[in-house]
Amino acid sequence: MKQSYRRTTSADEVTTERTKAEDNSLRFQFASLMVILIAAIVAVRLFFFMVVEHAWYVAMAEGTHEVSAQLSPSRGRVFMRDSRSGEQFPFALNRDVFTVFIDTRPLDSEEKRDRVFEALHETFHFNDEKKAIVSAQIQKEADPYEVIEQKVDEATVDSLREKKIDGIGFVRVPVRYYPEKDVGAHVIGFVGKATDGTDIGRYGIEGYFEKELAGTGGFFQGLTGAKGDIITLGNHTLEEPKDGADIVLTIDRTIQYKTCEYVYQGVVEHKAVSGAAVVMDPHTGAVLALCSVPEFDPNSYNNVESPRVFNNTAIFQAYEPGSVFKAITMSAALNEKLVNPNTPFFDPGFVDGGCTKHIKNANEKKYGDVTMTGVMENSINTGLVYVANLLGKDRLKKYINDFGFGVKTGITLDTEESGDISTLSKNKGDKIDCYGSTASFGQGITATPIQLASAYSAIANGGTLYQPYVVDSITYADGAVEVTKPNPIKTVLTPSAAQLMSAMLVSVIDNGHTSAARIPHYYVAGKTGTAQIAGPGGYSTETNHTFIGYAPASDPKFVVLVKYEKPQRVFADSTAAPTFKKIATFLLDYYSIAPER
Repeated sequence: MKQSYRRTTSADEVTTERTKAEDNSLRFQFASLMVILIAAIVAVRLFFFMVVEHAWYVAMAEGTHEVSAQLSPSRGRVFMRDSRSGEQFPFALNRDVFTVFIDTRPLDSEEKRDRVFEALHETFHFNDEKKAIVSAQIQKEADPYEVIEQKVDEATVDSLREKKIDGIGFVRVPVRYYPEKDVGAHVIGFVGKATDGTDIGRYGIEGYFEKELAGTGGFFQGLTGAKGDIITLGNHTLEEPKDGADIVLTIDRTIQYKTCEYVYQGVVEHKAVSGAAVVMDPHTGAVLALCSVPEFDPNSYNNVESPRVFNNTAIFQAYEPGSVFKAITMSAALNEKLVNPNTPFFDPGFVDGGCTKHIKNANEKKYGDVTMTGVMENSINTGLVYVANLLGKDRLKKYINDFGFGVKTGITLDTEESGDISTLSKNKGDKIDCYGSTASFGQGITATPIQLASAYSAIANGGTLYQPYVVDSITYADGAVEVTKPNPIKTVLTPSAAQLMSAMLVSVIDNGHTSAARIPHYYVAGKTGTAQIAGPGGYSTETNHTFIGYAPASDPKFVVLVKYEKPQRVFADSTAAPTFKKIATFLLDYYSIAPER
């Protein structure tokens, strides 16, 4: 009989099998969890790369395994404003234009080529020369990029797109746009090309604030596949660009327009080589208008006859100011209490002054017994030499320095010059020499219009020299706002000395030779300057004309400087002074300033 066997399982064996099963289950769950986690990470990264950052990757270059691309920021905008309401007006913007090109690869028949030519000619109205050029371009075989027109507006491109013609392509190109055209061109400057072909700000605000306006470029570096597609899971670096800052200027759009219009009219009427004007708030240093003629259109800056046109004569062209400087010398003597408006002076018509030749008055006039007020009213050179001798060379030089001459004002515009007062340091000792004598009435030293306007503002406001400024605020891409606050540099006169000087300048307008600057019902303070232009052989018969004034004299709302280079008239009384009157009359009405007399 065959014996049967039955295997028995112990309790320990059962336990071992159960433990193995549980371990296998945990491993499977862990593996499943890891698969799900990895899938989630991949999904998140794909969403981030393909949705959140999709725009960046679309812009990447193709055809290479390693990609490096510079991502361009948007250039900051610039605005003028209304100084009464604060309303802002665009001064420099960005807009897109297009390059229109043809791709000859799909143009495999004469019929297609003719259709492309007719569509382009119908849009751009080619002349005979251009027709021949475009016809030759269309006939080229397998050429993917033949430029037809550049800087084409979007409306024109849309009209071409509507025709749906194969072979015509478009490239969007961002450009700087200046809606005010030539108005304020020297304030804004323009965006040109650097030597490497990149955009760069030149002159004015665009040049001075190039870094802030340009922003910071972004950067991408990553891997692509054989077809140029981005490998989203590969190593990459992405830094987003930071857009440029927006700038609001102190320039008042209306005042800028009217001031420059009047200066331009003066340049034409008086046949001057150039003209300049500054309108400033004397209580803050804020520049409300800054004009330089001839002007240019920054939208087409490359069409100028000479790059000299780009120089802003209000800040760049230092010149011997002539008699407008007499107010600086007289203010110093009033402040030192060496003279008062009624201090007597006898004018013999000439004075030694330490020079090889006698210093004389204009037209060699002799005035005899006058007061210091009479010296200013009649613009007597010998009287200012007398005042300079009372001051001594050291004090005269100190006040000229204190009023801001010989150094740049620090106005935030590109290409400012400092002027030159170095002649005052040529000889040692405190005795007034020829250089000090001539400097007392504005010869032998140079200054810019912006320096002169700032100095007169110090007299107008009671004695404080403010740094002139053209930027009201800067708003950065991160939302931070930087507001310009008035910057008092130095107290140069006591209020009483400034008030006495203002009264004397009012008398210059009321009783002197500058009746052309009078405005009915207002006290106007001001002074003319007609200065011969120095040349290699000495002073020529050509002159620069300047008038600087402010109103109302009791509480000035504005200071206005007008300057003409080589006008075809003898004195500033008949050139710069009438232009000042036009500008000042407009400003009094613009600010609704009530009559005071």
